Amino acid sequence: MVDKRLAAAAFLAVSALLTACGSESGAEVAATSPPSVTSAPAATTTTTAAPVPVTTTLAPLSTTTEPAPPPPPPPTPQTTYAPLQGTYYFSSPDGQFQCGIVTLPSRTEAGCQGATTPVPPRPESCMISWGNGIRVTNEGAAEFMCSGGAVYTSGGETVDPPLEVGQQIVGDGYTCISAADGISCNNDETGHGFRIAADSNETF
Repeated sequence: MVDKRLAAAAFLAVSALLTACGSESGAEVAATSPPSVTSAPAATTTTTAAPVPVTTTLAPLSTTTEPAPPPPPPPTPQTTYAPLQGTYYFSSPDGQFQCGIVTLPSRTEAGCQGATTPVPPRPESCMISWGNGIRVTNEGAAEFMCSGGAVYTSGGETVDPPLEVGQQIVGDGYTCISAADGISCNNDETGHGFRIAADSNETF
């Protein structure tokens, strides 16, 4: 009977000892185990890209192109008319010569006045200005002029309009032509005439 009690007491003592050891081991584990760390969720960064500027080029409005107007017609010969019907007055393109086709009571003539060279010797019959122009009449060859003033002019304040290079005037049986080498006038019936320029001339 005593043995059973001793055995029971020993069992209880061993059990108590084991319980105590188990509790101590649990405490040590709790003390020595690193704390459980819960990581906070990473912050989410939202990046918004700046809007890219957009350049819009507007297409030009379509326009209807009008056809180009036709070029103006070439100018007609510029002439003035003296009070006497059928008389023409004009100048050389450079304005150095005043010219005309003139109808007079006793004759018709065409001539140009202005400085030219060479000039033939002055005849004894000329008592006034000599060699300041050439004329051709309806009788004979062309001749240098002996005159005291302007003959071939309409009387205006300015020089009469020029007969441009390549243009001509036909009237009263004469043809006057403007060319690069001067002004020439011919009697259409007789064929006589002249050409006059500042540095040259001829009569025929």
